[in-house]
Amino acid sequence: MYQWHFDIVWSYRWLFLNGTAITVGLTISVVFLGLLVGLVAGIAQLSHSAAARWSSWLYIEMFRLTPLLVLLLWVYYALPIMTGIKLDALTSAVMTLTLYGGSFYAEIIRAGIVSIDRGQSEAGLALGMPPGSVMRRIVLPQAIKRMIPPLMNQSIIQFKNTSLVSVLAVPDLLYQGQLVAMETYRALEVYTMIAIIYFIVLLPLTVVVKRAENHLAQSN
Repeated sequence: MYQWHFDIVWSYRWLFLNGTAITVGLTISVVFLGLLVGLVAGIAQLSHSAAARWSSWLYIEMFRLTPLLVLLLWVYYALPIMTGIKLDALTSAVMTLTLYGGSFYAEIIRAGIVSIDRGQSEAGLALGMPPGSVMRRIVLPQAIKRMIPPLMNQSIIQFKNTSLVSVLAVPDLLYQGQLVAMETYRALEVYTMIAIIYFIVLLPLTVVVKRAENHLAQSN
């Protein structure tokens, strides 16, 4: 029978706390930057410019259809060879996760915008409002309400995606856990602890998403 010894793992709690802080900070950064990228790409999908539409479509599909682990390794190892610009592990991780998440955010934003009745945009244009003002003052405020649940769901996925940056030796929660497991030989306890931490951090967010979805359903 396997004997569990969480007391050994508990002695490394500061490593887990440090890794959790880095994971949360990384998630906040890539979610914020990814939303900015996704907003630009999502609106570009609806542009009258064919070049803007095709460029954004190419970006979105390239990142959505490529495994994140492959993208992380390619940006960290291959991109510096091609460009001659050396990237550290954290910069590579932030760049990749931002662009990867942005491609999904872009589709959510595009879908939210097109879900708004076209007549409202036409009414704004008929009143003499410029297209940018119509988008900013009429369409986006209504679309954002519908976007919030899927955007939050995607942000939760982004939080879990950060675990892959451990392959680049970014000292996130999983990487710190791997160090503890190698030192203590208590892998089961370590990965159980990591799973518990992810659950504790993400559970409140999932509750918020569920409430937002219920509120949106009732308002409709």
